[in-house]
Amino acid sequence: LKGESAIDPAGIGRSIKRNRGNRIQRVYRVIHAYLLTFKKFMNAPPFHLAIAVDNLDQARDFYCNVLDCSVGRSSDHWIDFNLCGHQLVAHLIEGDSIHPQVQPDHNPVDSHQVPIPHFGLVLAWQDWHQLADRLRELEVEFIIEPYIRFAGEPGEQATMFLCDPAGNALEFKSFRNPEMLFAR
Repeated sequence: LKGESAIDPAGIGRSIKRNRGNRIQRVYRVIHAYLLTFKKFMNAPPFHLAIAVDNLDQARDFYCNVLDCSVGRSSDHWIDFNLCGHQLVAHLIEGDSIHPQVQPDHNPVDSHQVPIPHFGLVLAWQDWHQLADRLRELEVEFIIEPYIRFAGEPGEQATMFLCDPAGNALEFKSFRNPEMLFAR
């Protein structure tokens, strides 16, 4: 019970376990499994992603004022952004070589042409809708307007695509049921 006691310091689960087979016991097991999964998720390491931009002021404006990121360290050549606890670093690349090794392409997904490469976040359902509303209010141009992809199928998700001022494609998605993230 060492792992359980960290989540259940009052020992409520132990007293409930004495009544095996009852409804409360089953509810406790579901809640306990959820908390263990949540604890594991919360301990996941943040990712680090470095992207090329051709204008740091525009990048700062977009990531701070549109996506509500905070700024960490910075220099005349790069800016660290806190993207929901993840480190996104915008590196200034001047001239025509901003994306020399990457030929932007598209891949058909659910009758839309998804930009490749792209990056983004999987948000909570309500947070995704709030972001979509915020982006519409700011009149951000979408590559793919917010919509529900794979409706009624495993992996049903809300998704939207947009570009930052340097042309980096971003996807923000959400699952009504987060367990469907890797559903087949």
